[in-house]
Amino acid sequence: MIKKILIANRGEIAARVIRSCEKMGISTVAVYSEADQKAPFVKMANESFLLGPPRVNESYLNVDKIISIAKKANVDAIHPGYGFLSESGQFVEKCDAAGITFIGPKSEVMENMGSKIAARKAMQKAGVPVVPGTEGAVESVDAALEISKEIGYPIMLKASAGGGGIGMQVVHSDEELAKAFDSNSKRAETFFGDGAMFMEKKLDDARHIEIQLLADQHGNAIHLFERDCSIQRRNQKVVEEAPSTFISEGTREKMGKAATDAAKSIGYTGAGTIEFLVDANENFYFLEMNTRIQVEHPITEEITGIDIVKEQINIANGEVLSVKQDDLSIDGHAIEVRVYAEDPVTFFPSPGHITTLQVPTDNHVRNELAVTSDYDVTPYYDPMIGKLIVKARTRHEAIAAMKDALSKYQIDGIKTNISMLKEIMNIDEFIEGKATTSFVNDYYLPIIKSKTN
Repeated sequence: MIKKILIANRGEIAARVIRSCEKMGISTVAVYSEADQKAPFVKMANESFLLGPPRVNESYLNVDKIISIAKKANVDAIHPGYGFLSESGQFVEKCDAAGITFIGPKSEVMENMGSKIAARKAMQKAGVPVVPGTEGAVESVDAALEISKEIGYPIMLKASAGGGGIGMQVVHSDEELAKAFDSNSKRAETFFGDGAMFMEKKLDDARHIEIQLLADQHGNAIHLFERDCSIQRRNQKVVEEAPSTFISEGTREKMGKAATDAAKSIGYTGAGTIEFLVDANENFYFLEMNTRIQVEHPITEEITGIDIVKEQINIANGEVLSVKQDDLSIDGHAIEVRVYAEDPVTFFPSPGHITTLQVPTDNHVRNELAVTSDYDVTPYYDPMIGKLIVKARTRHEAIAAMKDALSKYQIDGIKTNISMLKEIMNIDEFIEGKATTSFVNDYYLPIIKSKTN
């Protein structure tokens, strides 16, 4: 039985895990870098231990130090959050060797799904449609140029390992492909230790829709419906909502079944997400699988009433899923926006000192925060400093609630993307539910450019 958990992460996700643990009567241990000594999650935990200097390889990626602290604190399990070590098979194996439960899937499943190439093959075997593209790694620029003749431009060049848009680029010509191949491969090698690249056809006017999964150790798998994550900048999500306004009930059922069938076929356990691209005719194609909890999980919790972190812990405890598919239904509409410390035009990070932080506290609003007032946002980590979530009976009411909440959100001392989020809420194509993955480039940036000219 899990009675004490170390959270191998930071920021708002560490705080989020701690809150569920508190409700379950589970003791928590936080680990933190020197840059995070004053972070809210450090004070929230029952115990806290310093990992080391700010740089991630000396702190949040320091596997041996984290395992050492876990042993010292006598924890039963480690929750990895998302990012950092959350999809590291090596970390799972070290947890296993230390006799510590890793809250997530087995290492071999994680490694297969962590490789986009291996994941494509696994999904094809499970009968899940995949985007047309290469079946394995592309060995060289010359090989890439030859393959491009078969796939046709535009092409999405992707790193096989990792995520977050790193090593990913859309190319429209041989010249762009030749320039992008080596640079993205080197970047992927730096971030993930794997420079393997593959290529997929870029689907125009596609929606990015993902299915949230839960699977226990007894062969049961369910889905918690879908999230629409189409609004992105630099291949990273900015606004997410659940359910999707685009797909029909029939497509929802087909995508859910495809996702749960895939989870069963690979022996998946824990919380996970299968991401799809969906074209204008509701044809859906496998994009990738995330073998962890995701940033946008709160909107799924809001429309289903399921505490996904609690379910993760129960699954790791060997318990049977607390709900069956037929028990679930969609209640209302939820929207999440990611608040970044960044310039709302260039999207460049904007670290600095937060002098004032005021967030809306209405009943329909949920705040997931990594910062406080009088807090230094450092350049060492992802610039996301919080998430703002609203839920209402209808999508129209949810948009109105988000507009109201953003009007009450105040951060002084640093640049943020709050103005961008406000702008998005007022763009007709978003209000009408027509946003695709090209939304930011097609609608937001032209508005900003017209205002600055």
